[in-house]
Amino acid sequence: METAFDLLHAKSPSRIVAVPPEATVWEATTLMNKQGVGSVLVISGSRLAGIFTERDVLRRIIGLARSPVDTLVGEVMTADVICCGQEMPIDEVAELMRSHRVRHLPVLDAGGDVIGLVSIGDVNAHRFASCEIALHQVEDYIYRRA
Repeated sequence: METAFDLLHAKSPSRIVAVPPEATVWEATTLMNKQGVGSVLVISGSRLAGIFTERDVLRRIIGLARSPVDTLVGEVMTADVICCGQEMPIDEVAELMRSHRVRHLPVLDAGGDVIGLVSIGDVNAHRFASCEIALHQVEDYIYRRA
């Protein structure tokens, strides 16, 4: 059974995009745009302090008419971060995302350190690839190519 760890290794390259809580929203969104990602992890020291997403920008900056230049990420980040372990099966990762209505999920190792981030896009790409493989296997069976 494939896991969150397998999703991380399927990404190329698997990178962690992070900012400290003292970064401004302007700095964080500039980094997100430059890296082409929809969220950044907020790391304080070596520990996960929160996550800052596009949704946070819309609801907590634009929606409240706050200045991105004057607002710190630590003031508007999502501090109660939903995470998963690296051994969590992909179906459970998808259900965790669905039930908590999140699109980005930090993956933690056994020691609680962040080893990566998976998105709903990663999960959907994996599911699509799995369906495509199954379809080819059924076609091969039906047409006796196997």
